Amino acid sequence: MAAAPAMPDHPGATLSFRIAGMSCASCVGRIEKALAALPSVGAARVNLATERAEVSFNGRPDPDGVAEAIAKAGYAVPEETTELAIEGMSCASCVARVEKALQAVPGVRGAVVNLATRRATIRHLSGTAPHAALVAALRATGYDAHPIVATDRTDRERQAREQEHRALSRALALAAVLTLPVAVIEMGSHLVPALHDVVMARIGHRESWLIQFVLTTLVLFGPGFVFFRKGLPALLRRAPDMNSLVALGAAAAYGYSVAATFAPQALPAGTIHVYYEAAAVIVTLVLLGRLLEARAKGRASEAIRHLLGLAPPSARVIRDGAPVEIALEDIRVGDIVEVRPGEKVAVDGIVIEGASFIDESMITGEPVPVRKAAGDPVVGGTINTTGSFTFRAMRVGADTMLAQIVRLVETAQGAKLPIQSLVDRVTAWFVPAVMAAAAATFVAWLLLGPEPALGFALVNAVAVLIIACPCAMGLATPTSIMVGTGRGAELGLLFRKGEALQSLSGVAVVALDKTGTLTKGRPELTDLLVAPGVEEAEVLALAAAVEARSEHPIARAIVEAAKRRGLSPLAPDRFEAIPGYGVSAVVGGRRVEIGADRLMAKLGYDLGGLAAAAEELGGLGKTPLYAALDGRVAVVLAVADPIKPSTPLAIAALHRLGLKVVMVTGDNRRTAEAVARQVGIDEVVAEVLPEGKVATIKRLAMGGRRTAFVGDGINDAPALAAADVGLAIGAGADVAIESADVVLISGDLTAVADAIALSRATLRNIRQNLFWAFAYNVVLIPVAAGVLYPAFGILLSPIAAAGAMALSSVFVVGNALRLRRFKPLARPHLSQGSER
Repeated sequence: MAAAPAMPDHPGATLSFRIAGMSCASCVGRIEKALAALPSVGAARVNLATERAEVSFNGRPDPDGVAEAIAKAGYAVPEETTELAIEGMSCASCVARVEKALQAVPGVRGAVVNLATRRATIRHLSGTAPHAALVAALRATGYDAHPIVATDRTDRERQAREQEHRALSRALALAAVLTLPVAVIEMGSHLVPALHDVVMARIGHRESWLIQFVLTTLVLFGPGFVFFRKGLPALLRRAPDMNSLVALGAAAAYGYSVAATFAPQALPAGTIHVYYEAAAVIVTLVLLGRLLEARAKGRASEAIRHLLGLAPPSARVIRDGAPVEIALEDIRVGDIVEVRPGEKVAVDGIVIEGASFIDESMITGEPVPVRKAAGDPVVGGTINTTGSFTFRAMRVGADTMLAQIVRLVETAQGAKLPIQSLVDRVTAWFVPAVMAAAAATFVAWLLLGPEPALGFALVNAVAVLIIACPCAMGLATPTSIMVGTGRGAELGLLFRKGEALQSLSGVAVVALDKTGTLTKGRPELTDLLVAPGVEEAEVLALAAAVEARSEHPIARAIVEAAKRRGLSPLAPDRFEAIPGYGVSAVVGGRRVEIGADRLMAKLGYDLGGLAAAAEELGGLGKTPLYAALDGRVAVVLAVADPIKPSTPLAIAALHRLGLKVVMVTGDNRRTAEAVARQVGIDEVVAEVLPEGKVATIKRLAMGGRRTAFVGDGINDAPALAAADVGLAIGAGADVAIESADVVLISGDLTAVADAIALSRATLRNIRQNLFWAFAYNVVLIPVAAGVLYPAFGILLSPIAAAGAMALSSVFVVGNALRLRRFKPLARPHLSQGSER
């Protein structure tokens, strides 16, 4: 399944690039600065957690220019390979035309076409040239194509993460094996006098230094060389990053130790010591921190992998009258697909034969299986529970609902919230400031410190370099967004714009449309009260027979009620519509008249005791109708748009969040106020047109109150756009509603409370991470510099600094992962979703 949209080539188009080599928040600012300098780039946002850059272009997209700018900044955009099966080639000239068309797609670095196998192998920059763009280019040239294998971008990123994890594991294992003897010889000798005696007696003082030199050299220029390979060029470009700090710290300790070992005469008397263990342990602990961080970041992106895993790898398609098992990516629009009990639905479509119950919880968050029969839509990734059926594929590949959801989640995860702006300003100067602080520490200790001043100066300067952690600051916001939006997707809450996470958390007023939001959106027969001596089933069947001729929603509600009871109405004779009053007809020889009280008054019929019942039903916001049989009022029927069962729970949940709830509707005030009383709405604004809803939203926002509007995403588009946050509810398969900031797939209003609660939890988590990241650096950098030494005699060793630095970013990512355990406020049956 291709989760990437077609390659845009129009002004304002946005592309997503995967970036290799980023290690801290400073990298983010450096890449954004490099991209902003390109004339073709309108805006660029880099995300450390997802390791992606979202680039918006002023004119035609220039992926090669972006890749070149990123490379000059010291990073890389990896290349990927896509294979297509080409249809319609007949000769060598076709090969040339196909290759030319493919190479013209922005981002493509090379294309090779094989006429014999009818395959094309395309080499392109990561994040560019998705399947849809390549296929569109070929179709414009007169050929058709489809992917041979599903090389989904997120699958490739997962493989890249796994490869990174394996490389870090190997590097850490080797570094640990080499570092352990160094730590035992040097640190153990200081801590255990008996061990010191053994080392001196069995190995010798100078020989122990030589052993440490050899092992530390292997650590630094083996598994630790990555810090020098990345950090030193960044330093030479005057753009130091986290790797630069580690490289400088380890190199300082190592270089001083080498001088003490091989040129002790160059050092002042009393300062001849070695710090090999510091250099080796620093590298090992930083590698450990990166491994733990990589593991945690991998868990943070599990929501996307879970969504992608919903689609089955293959399906049975009817070809030439027989079922054939084919790969998911080979399914075409119009194909007839078979689904058996327990199998997953492959793509979106319409049931054409059979019936079953479908578990849609993985898409909508709703736990109860939904019955599907001929004519009903089915969604790819859902699970067939009982019966068998066949359906016609209507949306495949990047057009399926599942692919749209993945795109929305990826877009939200790559967003940069306003709260991130402070971090960006700090990280722009953080690493140079740390280097300046380390230099100041060295000078201060050298001039003012006790003897051996040079040793103290070196150790404390290295501790300052190592303990500083821009990684934690860079990961604080994007990792929380990544986990929060992923958890939202599991609950059927899709944040189309990552910024909505922050905006929604500050909402004070929630405005709701009535029809289809608070209510089911379709009238139903709610009450049927018969006069004495009248048979309920008989009068309902007669009323349905008359109303069957009408297309009015109230008439359809009566007909549907009769169908549900298994009644079969007769065909009416002498049907007559009485404008403004009602209808009449003869059914089975009986005269039937249906309408409001004014029709009964016009006909001169006595309402009897049914008048009081009708008055009471009208007070509840229902529409009462009378039916007369052969000149006598026989029944009062009440039709209403029923309140959804979840609505009272949802309103109560919103109130628990401290929110004011307002109903904004075009319905009459009496009906609107009746519904509001039943569910606990705080304020009712009724009888307003669509433009009146916009004016109401603006009025509610007066005084600086942040507003959210909840509607169906189609009829309420102006109000959704006018509110600070627009939430489209009951979107079903249409999750790409442009006017909404948040899309709630199910029609359950409790999802609104869950979305607000999740946004608040995510912002709270971000603030916790930012507090930790800033407090860690503000407190521990001075401690590493030695500010506690004059009063308390406390110094922080470089080894302890390396351990603290390694754990700081792990803490931030681990704290963000707590969002996976977010429990829905009003839907407790979904609380276990985070464990999937």
